[in-house]
Amino acid sequence: MSSVHIDTDKTKLQFDVIHGFISRTYWAKGIPAAVMRRAIDHSLCFGAYNQRGEQVAFARVTTDYATFAYLADVFVLQHYQGQGIGKALIAEVVAHPELQGLRRFMLATFDAHDLYRQFGFNAIDDPSILMQRHNADIYQA
Repeated sequence: MSSVHIDTDKTKLQFDVIHGFISRTYWAKGIPAAVMRRAIDHSLCFGAYNQRGEQVAFARVTTDYATFAYLADVFVLQHYQGQGIGKALIAEVVAHPELQGLRRFMLATFDAHDLYRQFGFNAIDDPSILMQRHNADIYQA
């Protein structure tokens, strides 16, 4: 694995890197910068940085710190993929002291099931209990 430093210090987050990546994803294409900033402000965020201090990965957790958490916006920049950084990032997330003892820790993914299974995430036993309000095109003008 590449040598990276992972922490939750929001002052180190490089917003242009985060927004630049997230705004091109399938899950938040076109997200306005102000919305992304607000999401970061109200979340527990994890940044991964290379030896030069450049941000190479990100994850965000929305939580009440007591019973529930939702993992979102996980990415590793393309040049750094395949080096174990995503695995190290998720290991830091699930080990974070403020995220222990939660009754439910959720996420949604189209393509990273194998990664998350390594950390105890599984398919919903009974998806019929879950509901959502979802506006897939909210960021599209």
